[in-house]
Amino acid sequence: MQHRIEKEILIEAPPEVVWRVVTQPAHIECWFSDAAEFDLRPGAEGTLTWGDAERTSPTIVRLTIVEVDELRYFAFRWNYLEHEQTVEGNWLLVEFTLIPEGPNTRLRLVESGFAALERPDTDKERYIEHHAQGWAGHLVRLTGCAVEECGRSPVG
Repeated sequence: MQHRIEKEILIEAPPEVVWRVVTQPAHIECWFSDAAEFDLRPGAEGTLTWGDAERTSPTIVRLTIVEVDELRYFAFRWNYLEHEQTVEGNWLLVEFTLIPEGPNTRLRLVESGFAALERPDTDKERYIEHHAQGWAGHLVRLTGCAVEECGRSPVG
């Protein structure tokens, strides 16, 4: 069983645009979650929310920013339960690496921590597959948001 997810895409937008789309809460709401709240600094805590409180019970996932290397690398821990602190066995690590390629950006995503994840009520193989499928769809939307943002924002 694969214990990490690795995806890579080439986005027709410069790193400055892709960086904004990957790291700014307002842009994350375009491609990933319905709401995102966090400060972009290591150690900052925040939330990602899926669903609308007026229509359904929203799913709120806490996150902790691990590392920020502007225009190059962004990492956060997430998926630990609301009442828990981040400790080995209750979080996953998501890493985004941006690599300039001419006028474009290669974006590498790695999600790891599945091997140590301790969720007795969860089929780990199905959980990893669910995340892998989710990231595939999210990255397609991220690409669209970056290209759209590139068309709206002057770069340079």
